[in-house]
Amino acid sequence: MRAAPTILHLDMDAFYASAEQAAKPSLRGKPVVVGGLGPRGVVATASYEARRFGVHSAMPMAQARRLAPNAAYLVPRFQLYRTVSDQVMELLARLSPLVEPLSLDEAFVDLEAGGTADDTASALEIGEQLRTAIKAVTGLTGSVGLAGSKMLAKIASEEAKPNGLLLMEPGTERALLAPMSVRILPGVGPATADHLRRAGMTTVDDLVEAGEDELVRLLGKAHGGSLHRMAFGYDDRPVVAERDAKSVSVEDTFDADLHDRVRIRTEVERLAGRCVQRLRGAGRSGRTVVLKVRRYDFSTLTRSETLRGPTDDPTVVREAAARLLEAVDTTGGVRLLGVGVTGLADYTQEDLFAQAAGERAATEDPAAETTPSGDDGAEPPDDPRAEAEETAEQRAARRWPAGHDVRHDAYGHGWVQGSGVGRVTVRFEEPESAPGRVRTFRIDDPELRPADPLPLVRDPVDYSSWPASLPKSLSGPASSGGESRP
Repeated sequence: MRAAPTILHLDMDAFYASAEQAAKPSLRGKPVVVGGLGPRGVVATASYEARRFGVHSAMPMAQARRLAPNAAYLVPRFQLYRTVSDQVMELLARLSPLVEPLSLDEAFVDLEAGGTADDTASALEIGEQLRTAIKAVTGLTGSVGLAGSKMLAKIASEEAKPNGLLLMEPGTERALLAPMSVRILPGVGPATADHLRRAGMTTVDDLVEAGEDELVRLLGKAHGGSLHRMAFGYDDRPVVAERDAKSVSVEDTFDADLHDRVRIRTEVERLAGRCVQRLRGAGRSGRTVVLKVRRYDFSTLTRSETLRGPTDDPTVVREAAARLLEAVDTTGGVRLLGVGVTGLADYTQEDLFAQAAGERAATEDPAAETTPSGDDGAEPPDDPRAEAEETAEQRAARRWPAGHDVRHDAYGHGWVQGSGVGRVTVRFEEPESAPGRVRTFRIDDPELRPADPLPLVRDPVDYSSWPASLPKSLSGPASSGGESRP
């Protein structure tokens, strides 16, 4: 625990939804929900306007539509989110060599290690400057928490939302935490909170008064002891710059259960290709291939196969995933499939390519037809029988996802509002334009094509020499008590 609030936690506000609102002028100030739009989709992020209707992350999309029927429902655009995330992480890296990303929109920063803050005043100044810089570079807002530990900094940023800054002065943590719900503490989910509620503990102060022995009796030695320390605000975890990934995986939930065995295998091979793309994007290889199958009755099976050495060869991963599938009973239907690779390494077993070819030659009929695939992680061609299961509307929805970017030869850049009955509806507007007009086209219009996202800020401020050269006047005065609100 530190004597100065030099650990910073940044959490971007409703990140996916806010990025969509920044990119689409017609959606600003309106409820926006981002996530899977199929019958089994879930909410990834809801804008603050949508949250007023009760919509929140991880909620089934069908329930969200009932709560907010007039909201805009969009498919995630991860290419845009990663671009904005890179801009934010670059700003954080200018504050310290110790930046610990937790996700695309969240990170811890050790300001003391970067020499950018060593007391309350300098930490407040840097926190305000960071908020200003993020807004100028990305057009989005983030909330900042400052404290003497990671746990308290994260709690502070949550309390500061949206678009605020909260500093927990070391020595005041106990009083600040006391009236808060036990849910504010890491590791206290709905089940644990309900267990504590039945024991008469709903606030952090209740945990302190109960004592460590009672918490250990209720929750076990490890969890009870940890929760008791956190209730006192104690957390000595350091900010770790490198968070080593233990696995890379992808999975899909299907709108309708898959029954055709050929279609299921095709989906597994497609997921294996996507998994290898992520693996190569991270510059890693892996030794163990894992298959995940969730069946019609929600039972989930996992199967794994360990290879002779690490690989990033899509052929090897696809074939291993296909072998694992052979051992799984899919009778009754499959609602979710996933493929992952664990046992990650920074090198590849070079002879696995030859190994895979040799094993195939020894076990397969030379005349048998094989699925063509290159070594670039591209998806295998769709099986005709699998393609036949998709309707024209489903194919159109895949080609024109709601919210994704398009370009028309005559009307310029726009985004898909929706598609159906052989038509796609597009609103033509850009991040810095006025709300645009809506037009409808055939789904096979030769002048309409998918496009890449546009930058949210056309000419961002140059922060290459920040933080030293940022004028203090940009940050604005910090309020007394170590708290700043918009």
